[in-house]
Amino acid sequence: MRIVLCYPVERRHFDQIAAVVPSAELIDAGQQHIAAEIHRADIYCGHAKVPLDWPAVVRERRLKWIQSSAAGMDHCLVPAVVESDITVTSASGVLADQVTEHATGLIIALTRSFPAFFRAQQAKEFIRRPTRDLHHSTVGIVGFGGVGRRLAQVLSSFKTRILATDMFPIDKPDYVDELWPADRLIDLVRKVDVLVLCAPLTPATRGMIGAAELAQMKKGSLLVNVARGPLVIERDLVTALESGHLAGAAVDVTEVEPLSVASALWNLPNVVITPHVAGQSKVRIDQMTDFFCDNLQRYLDGRPLRNLVDKKLGFPIRTPGMSS
Repeated sequence: MRIVLCYPVERRHFDQIAAVVPSAELIDAGQQHIAAEIHRADIYCGHAKVPLDWPAVVRERRLKWIQSSAAGMDHCLVPAVVESDITVTSASGVLADQVTEHATGLIIALTRSFPAFFRAQQAKEFIRRPTRDLHHSTVGIVGFGGVGRRLAQVLSSFKTRILATDMFPIDKPDYVDELWPADRLIDLVRKVDVLVLCAPLTPATRGMIGAAELAQMKKGSLLVNVARGPLVIERDLVTALESGHLAGAAVDVTEVEPLSVASALWNLPNVVITPHVAGQSKVRIDQMTDFFCDNLQRYLDGRPLRNLVDKKLGFPIRTPGMSS
């Protein structure tokens, strides 16, 4: 068995994985060598940020299992993999705490007018400016997986009214007021003060927030995206912000990354931009390695894998009673 890694492991992580299956050949390919090493992998764990020849990998019929080190699956769920018999699992929920923390910070930055105060600080202006409240507001969460559920739990502490949509609207927590099917997105956006995107990027969700959806949002509402940039049509978001229909937006992800220096988003005073760092954490690699080792032991034992992805849908299907 040959296990190829493409995420930033340290020696201790390498040794932790090796201890689960001492007989395996374990390769730390990194981004530099993954394009070659993926062709000699039986099991692959990682997130390649360089082009991989997935059709060739599938034709070689050696790779049996992909464990993504990211929650998003767009980096590997190409048509050839989707149609193959390769098992795919995601890291959904592994970094839910970190993404929730970041999303909460972005929401508060917008509601408490931090962009305006940061600019005032740079100008040495000690002037009171208007703010708004997160407490008692209505928050809409699009995508109620690991991150969406953890975010709802945290935001419930702010005495918010929480509405959510998901393709599998089951196991509604008590602190969520409504959990609707994904096709009720318009109903959701019409009612919320803050819209938070936590959905995976799939053919069904690409461009899901465009001019029509933004026009249905309340005047003065806020949009926060900590999922994937292409969920939002950026030019439509810019238009909604420039017109004043939206009071602000905070994006950790953008339609094209890195965000072009020519993008109008950079210059809008009511926008907060962070460079796809919501999942960063000093314990990120520890948590990912723990998850992979648990799933690797399950794989060896022939037990069900955690976060098994429905490849045609593009994400793991939640079943009743699943832990968050």
